[in-house]
Amino acid sequence: MALLGATGSIGRQTLDVLRREPDSFELVSIAGGTRLAELAEVAREFGVRRVGVARPEDFLAAREILGDGVEVVVGGDGLGELARDADVVVNAVVGFAGLPVTINALEAGRTLALANKESFIAAAPLVARVRDTPGALVLPIDSEHCAIYQCLADSTRSGHPDVRRLLLTASGGPFRGWSRERLATVTRADALQHPTWSMGPKITIDSSTLMNKGLEVLEASALFGVDVGRINVVVHPQSVVHSMVEYVDGSVIAQLSLPDMRLPIAFCLGRPVRFDHAWGAIDFTTALSLTFEPPDLAAFPAIPLAYAAARRGGAAPAWLSAANEVAVAAFLHDAIGWTDIVPIVAAVMDQYDDVHLESVEALVAQDAAARRRATDLIARDR
Repeated sequence: MALLGATGSIGRQTLDVLRREPDSFELVSIAGGTRLAELAEVAREFGVRRVGVARPEDFLAAREILGDGVEVVVGGDGLGELARDADVVVNAVVGFAGLPVTINALEAGRTLALANKESFIAAAPLVARVRDTPGALVLPIDSEHCAIYQCLADSTRSGHPDVRRLLLTASGGPFRGWSRERLATVTRADALQHPTWSMGPKITIDSSTLMNKGLEVLEASALFGVDVGRINVVVHPQSVVHSMVEYVDGSVIAQLSLPDMRLPIAFCLGRPVRFDHAWGAIDFTTALSLTFEPPDLAAFPAIPLAYAAARRGGAAPAWLSAANEVAVAAFLHDAIGWTDIVPIVAAVMDQYDDVHLESVEALVAQDAAARRRATDLIARDR
């Protein structure tokens, strides 16, 4: 197994799963960002002999801290190489940087346990081609998509004509029920306090704006071959029902568990075997309330932006994701306010001209163009 993004939230929880199943997997390679000491600790604990780092300037430091006998690879090419050399690849890299992992793993016919929605969304037309590689399999780690995957077990036909709609649940984030006036007072500390999940900063901010749910709509459409018109978002504050599938006969099948990302991680790694660890088990003999409500699209306009990008197709989802990455990073560095994030993304999308993606190079160029526009807008408004 290759674990790429080993020092992030999903990476650490994946390592916890591996510690519980020491005889089931051999961790052969890992990759991470700038936490070199943490990478070295993981490498020593699991006997890893190949390690990837994101930045060329970290190569020598990584070599020194990892010591002899450990090969160090760098950047997107290095991550792509690691992704081709394992049976199972966990893509937990943050953002568009995860694209080489997704493409290379599928091109090599590997099992891809996917926790990197941005690359899959941006590259959906390109990923669709390599998914047909013999042996290639995508298993979604996101709790919502893993839930849908399980709920679709009896619906195997292309396009799922027996499915009326997919229902993606959302906690509503830390600002559920807030007025637009109150949202103007949001601080970075406020936005990083998710009510039910412990995640990395980027996805936590995306969850506060509900952009994460918009991106999940795009990901669900690409993963399951279902048009976004048949995908709905439902706010479910308890985060117990992780998503649902409504069939044409009125039946609704849901996957339930307490919030614990180790459950979907273990499901993807163990499939078709379910490991006996009962992560997220619910005690139904005690009182349990489950509530559902529609999202407030006026206060949280990120979701309509995602649907609009899906309808335009081409490079529009890539622009949405890239602009959002830039805006979220600016917010985390106190360059813009929370209420500026989605308007900046919307302003970038207003500049998008329809482009048909034919290659990874074209996608990278479109991603860069969207980032430039977002960066320019932020600089202009400061």
